[in-house]
Amino acid sequence: ICAPVPPCTEGPNSESQLTPPETNSLLLWFPCLYLWLAFPFYLLYLQKHSRGYIRMSAIFKTKMVLGLALVLLCFSRTLYTLWEISRGIPRAPAVVISPALHMGTMVIPTRFAQIFNRLALLSRLLWKGYKQPLTTEDLWSLAEENSSEEIVAKVGAAWRKNREAAERGGPGSSADETTSLFQPEYGPSKALLKAFWSAFGTSFLVGTLSLAIADVFLFLIPETLSFFLEFIADPEAPRWKGYLFAALLFSLGCLQTVFEQQYMYRCLVLGVRLRTAVSGLVYRKILVMSSAARQTTTTGEIVNLVSVDVQKLMDAIIYLNGTWLAPVRILICFVFLWQLLGPSALTAIAVFLFLLPLNFVISKKRSHFQEAQMKYKDDRAKLTSAALGDIKILKLHGWEKKFMEKILDIRSQELQALKKSQFLFSLSLTSFHSSTFLMTFIMFTVYTLADAGNILNAQKVFVSLALVNILDRAHSFLPFSINAVVQAKVSMNRLAAFLALEDLNQTTSGSDASSRSKPNRGFPSSSNWNASFCPCRINLTIPHGSLCAVVGPVGAGKSSLLSALLGELQRMEGSLRMKGTVAFVPQKPWVQGATMEENITFGQRVDRNWYKRVIDACALQPDLDSFLAGSQTKIGEKGVNISGGQKQRLSLARAVYRRADICLLDDPLSSVDAQVGQHIFERAIGPNGLLKNKTRILVTSAVQFLPQMDNIIVIVNGVISEMGTFQELLQRQGAFADFLKSHSADRAEEKEGKEVKGTILQIIWYYLIHFSRTNSAEQHRLLPSARSAGILLTQYEKCQTPYLKYLRAAGGLLWACTVLCFAWQQGASFCRGLWLSLWAGDPVRNGTQQNTRLRLGVFFFLGLAQAAGKFGSVAAVFLAGVVASRKLFRQFLWDVVRSPMAFFDVTPSGNLLNRFSKETDSIDCIIPDKLKSLLGFLFNLLEICTVITMATPLAVVAIIPLTALYAVFQNFFVITSCQLKRLEAASRSPIYSHISETFQGTDVIRAYKDQQRFMAQNDFKVDRNQRASFPAVVADRWLATNTEFLGNSLVLCAALLAVANKGHLSPGTVGFSVSWALQITGVLNWMIRSLAELDNTIVSVERMEDYSKTPKEAPWSLSSHFLHENWPSEGAIVFRRYSLRYRPDLELALKSINIKINGREKIGIAGRTGAGKSSLAAGIVRLVEAAEGEILIDGVNIAHVGLHDLRRSITVIPQDPVLFSGSLRMNLDPLDTSSDEEIWAALEQTLLKNFVLDLPDQLAYECSEGGLNLSVGQRQLICLARALLQKAKILVLDEATAAMDLETELRVRSTVRTLFRECTVLTIAHRVNTIMDHDRILVIESGQVAEFDTPEALIAQKGLFYRMAEESGLV
Repeated sequence: ICAPVPPCTEGPNSESQLTPPETNSLLLWFPCLYLWLAFPFYLLYLQKHSRGYIRMSAIFKTKMVLGLALVLLCFSRTLYTLWEISRGIPRAPAVVISPALHMGTMVIPTRFAQIFNRLALLSRLLWKGYKQPLTTEDLWSLAEENSSEEIVAKVGAAWRKNREAAERGGPGSSADETTSLFQPEYGPSKALLKAFWSAFGTSFLVGTLSLAIADVFLFLIPETLSFFLEFIADPEAPRWKGYLFAALLFSLGCLQTVFEQQYMYRCLVLGVRLRTAVSGLVYRKILVMSSAARQTTTTGEIVNLVSVDVQKLMDAIIYLNGTWLAPVRILICFVFLWQLLGPSALTAIAVFLFLLPLNFVISKKRSHFQEAQMKYKDDRAKLTSAALGDIKILKLHGWEKKFMEKILDIRSQELQALKKSQFLFSLSLTSFHSSTFLMTFIMFTVYTLADAGNILNAQKVFVSLALVNILDRAHSFLPFSINAVVQAKVSMNRLAAFLALEDLNQTTSGSDASSRSKPNRGFPSSSNWNASFCPCRINLTIPHGSLCAVVGPVGAGKSSLLSALLGELQRMEGSLRMKGTVAFVPQKPWVQGATMEENITFGQRVDRNWYKRVIDACALQPDLDSFLAGSQTKIGEKGVNISGGQKQRLSLARAVYRRADICLLDDPLSSVDAQVGQHIFERAIGPNGLLKNKTRILVTSAVQFLPQMDNIIVIVNGVISEMGTFQELLQRQGAFADFLKSHSADRAEEKEGKEVKGTILQIIWYYLIHFSRTNSAEQHRLLPSARSAGILLTQYEKCQTPYLKYLRAAGGLLWACTVLCFAWQQGASFCRGLWLSLWAGDPVRNGTQQNTRLRLGVFFFLGLAQAAGKFGSVAAVFLAGVVASRKLFRQFLWDVVRSPMAFFDVTPSGNLLNRFSKETDSIDCIIPDKLKSLLGFLFNLLEICTVITMATPLAVVAIIPLTALYAVFQNFFVITSCQLKRLEAASRSPIYSHISETFQGTDVIRAYKDQQRFMAQNDFKVDRNQRASFPAVVADRWLATNTEFLGNSLVLCAALLAVANKGHLSPGTVGFSVSWALQITGVLNWMIRSLAELDNTIVSVERMEDYSKTPKEAPWSLSSHFLHENWPSEGAIVFRRYSLRYRPDLELALKSINIKINGREKIGIAGRTGAGKSSLAAGIVRLVEAAEGEILIDGVNIAHVGLHDLRRSITVIPQDPVLFSGSLRMNLDPLDTSSDEEIWAALEQTLLKNFVLDLPDQLAYECSEGGLNLSVGQRQLICLARALLQKAKILVLDEATAAMDLETELRVRSTVRTLFRECTVLTIAHRVNTIMDHDRILVIESGQVAEFDTPEALIAQKGLFYRMAEESGLV
């Protein structure tokens, strides 16, 4: 293969003759040519017979080892021959070509047979996507090594192993020696980095080897160019040499392309696998986090981890090698420059000594801005997630504008940090780019001025420039690499910190299904789980099959006791043992975005008979009958299309269907009326219900069921005060009896001050007939998709001009300045190259060149002009990006917040969170970066084409068809690529929704021991998302490879034309043309990559514009001249023929309501589930606009009043109390209009002052997301205190006391009567006793007014209200 060839001697006629040694060498090419000719036919055979795989047998491995050895031998022979030629030893071209040809023959078919098979599959996919829209079914199935199950298992095992080793080692274990790139100090990120390396390190190293081989071919190109220019300068050289060198330039460029694209392919595949691993690790962490750890993070922060942070890590995979490879390239360039210019080349090192420290300082400073930006990003995501999750509360109180201001304020700080970071990045890019010019200038200056005999000819100038261009690539790559590493370091630390959060102690509780006859005994101990009292030194034994009630005041620790039994609390001492399986019904029901049947069966096999019995026992049959799809009705996210009572019964049905040995029920009867509650207790929970043989622990305030309990536990301040049967507790005359007596005394105050006396049995009798009723949201709230089809629909409107919208957002002036700066920069670059070509052509007189100093001066000023243009263009693009991002985000936030409640009912929060995180990050960072790259490479491409055309005008004949072919490739690719991007984006939102849903229901999932099923669901969603990602990666490499081949073809064209016109072109002109043409492959590659990525990421603008055309609410404020400053002053409400429907295609929820409510009057609103009570409240605050008629408040039609003016004059306390993540003071006074004295007075009036005084930071106490570190009752009291501070004239209580015990409820009602006596109060309730003391009662039936009079008159009529009171035992 590498037979030695004697030096050739060329004579005048050697152009058409070959020496015998050359002929012998050429004969060795025939086996290679045979293999290349046979390869296409063999490939077709492999495809036709499905043999496109390679078996990793022992023979194959042996062949691979021998082949690699031969490749290294051929490569070393090529380098040695080139070294000989550079030393002046003549060698025939065949000596150089033979080993290169053999090397390519051995490497290409062996490694790339499978790649061609993949490209064939991709071509079919591209063609299908070009002709018709792609669907998920058209995508390839995932290989096993790319599946979530395998990747997450491998990385997870490595993470746990390294984490345990790090914890054992501790901070003091030689941290200085083991410090890694991403973690300069001891921490969990080091263990995480090791885990990633153990899983993906081998593949990354193979890709690195491909990049190293590509760089070898990269450096062979300037050497070949040197021979080519030497040929051009020699008028006697045979033309075949020129054609040979032109072919060699083309071949080396193609080989460099192949290996570089192999590296890129591996890196992108590794990035997709890394995203799979991170998604799986984060999701599994959610399922094992302790309750305390859950309070330290939010849904928004978790979504950022699996969207923004993982993207930073994916980018680092591509750019990581640049941190070491760029310096190696620079070193090799200096070696070759030394050969050309001698010691003068070393003077350029001074530029490095000056610029490199400067850029590292810039990078270090930029990392601080990056960390600040990520902090603001997290704060914004947290606040946005809270606002979207409780948007109804914001709208009820008119707080949208305030929260928008808070979000935009954080956003402004985030963009300010981004702007500073991008400014420093622009400075870094300019310094790196200018360093190549400065090095060239210094080298040429020292070389020419040090000795007048040093001549700058075309060979020295343009080979030096070719090497400097490689330096330029290294310089350009280095800041990107440093930037990517800096960002990845921040993201790695954030991800590792999350994964290192405290896990739930899995040994807290255990289950033993075989020991069901044994008693359940536990000792949960003190904990700091929330601000309520937690179980402390509990000694509790509950026999199997018993029914146990837990009672106590608000915040006593009832729910905490159940959490302790589930193992959700940190056990400080003692032990806990539970026998058998567990089912859990939380106080705040949790439902999945699935069908009714899937929510009830919860992963269990469907037993139709048992399912029907459960449905009947939980009173769900009437609800299912009202749905057209029945049990297959799809429930929206967070149960938006079903009422609170339906969610609670669904949660209970899930527990009953599970047939668990132990059922923990946290007040499931609070959200149902008396009749339904009685039905559920008798048929499901009670002694004769479906759970009669199960152990049941029921937290309840419904004392009418207490006599039927086997055991009653009374909790006061986290301690079991009493425990026993109903009769035993009464006889003891202890805390339980005092509890009943205090309720009786509070009730007596309602009887116009009449003293109620009697025995304990009389008190008991009162509570035996006192039923609890709470309101459920109306069936009319069902979305049309749930009512008629049982399926939720998400609308999507395609944005036709995302580019124009983005450009307009930044403004035409900025873009005009940007284009001008790019044109200025590229014009200066062209003039600098032309000036060098003229310099190289200067005649030599007396061994020197004339006008050297003039040449140097002009060259210097052209370089400075180019540097100024570079900084201006980059900074202008980034500045325009910040301006556009600010406007687009503000408009998107405005479009979302201004949408009506119906919009949030049909739009999953995952879709919105995706746009507020992933899409926003793309608009912030990725689009400006890709646009900057695209514009830079586009102007560079125009410069190259101009240079080639100027040198050889005939090149236009090749440029035009190559441009047309490029346009075909681009169009063919972009159509399918955008479809793949949309499929990937559409399958990404369900991942975020599933994460959010799981985070909220973790305690339920863990109680049912269903973690594995949910992990499998997450893996399925991630794999479905990755099915679109992998074809996109292959398609991206397909386009890059084809375009680089086109670029190499243009190089070949320029070289061939230069050879053909050798007699008419100067060496300087040829050097200018060919050296500029050599840049085209890299320019085309990066331009296509930038354009493709820009096409894909511009979808973010399109997706954020989706909601710009959705219906919007009425204006928040109107210039109503007829509204006086203190409106409303009386609070009188008049309904005139008022009708309401939730959507145009639904029936009326309220029908022709005609009533008048006087100012300061207290009105109770009663009715069965779905009668229209909450619809009436929604109509008053205009959550839903009137279909007919009008509502007047103090004589003013509310339709003529701005929404915020209306809603701030009406205070609504909903059934579900909502608190936001932030200080307690912020939750009490979101608009910051009250003084501390007023806040403390409100807390005292709502019985919360002592509780707040006991908190660590009092009013500055930080509430977790949703207020989870407070009990439901405490949250409701805070909402009442908030209402006191608003001082509105109209108060609407929508089952505001449902979560309170009877004692607290009576005190709150007394507070409302006292403090709101000057207000109009509308109380919606199922507990009839709650509204018995009101002035009048409004009874609604089927959306119409059935009765409206005083309680006494309605009872005397013996109508609907009388029957409701009778059911409650009040008459």
